[in-house]
Order: sequence, then structure tokens, then C-alpha cells
Amino acid sequence: MKIQESAENYLETILMLGQRNGHVRSIDIVNELSFSKPSVSVAMKHLRENGYIEMADNGYITLTDKGRAIAEMIYERHTFLSDWLVRLGVSPRTAAQDACRMEHVISAESFEALKRHVAISGE
Repeated sequence: MKIQESAENYLETILMLGQRNGHVRSIDIVNELSFSKPSVSVAMKHLRENGYIEMADNGYITLTDKGRAIAEMIYERHTFLSDWLVRLGVSPRTAAQDACRMEHVISAESFEALKRHVAISGE
């Protein structure tokens, strides 16, 4: 289930916007990420062609099961890593920025080990 980091970011953004607003359109993604409309349009086309999203005739974007699985995995990693770094004394802004990079490169094995460690140690 490995896809490019940029696609993971888009899927995570769609998930978060959907939770926040109840619906997602390309313009919402443009505004959230401060990307250009053409860039987002191309990305949505690729995500749709690869079966990660569906676009309704009215422009609303929904995650497919495949896209949702990736989005939820990335979002879980981001929130866990960000929260953990803050508890270790990292500023919230730096923790969020670092978590955003780490969430894409950490292996499933290492992430699960970190979660177990935090659960056991209460960090």
C-alpha cells in the first residue's frame, strides 16, 4: 500500500477536511494547503485514476475504502507522533512539522513499537 508522500498528504487532508466540514471540494484543499488550483486538480485526477478518491458531479470528493485506509494510517501517525513530541518537551509547532515528515518514513514495525513503548511507559 505504498504511495508517494504527496498523495498521502492529500489523502490525509481530505480526511481532516471531511471530518471538519462534512464535505470536501478541490477549493477546500487549495485553501487548506495553499497550493495552486492546477496543482490540486492534477493531484485529484491522479488520486481518482488510482482508486483513492471519487468525485461526484457536484465536485464533492470522497475517499474510497483504499484511500481512507491510507488517510487514517497517516493521520494516526501524525497525531501520535506530534502528541508524543509535545509530551517530550518539543514546541507544538515544531512537533507538528516534524511529525508531518516522520509520518511518511517510519515503518509500520517501528511505529507499532513506539506505540507499545508509550503505552507501557506512560510517556
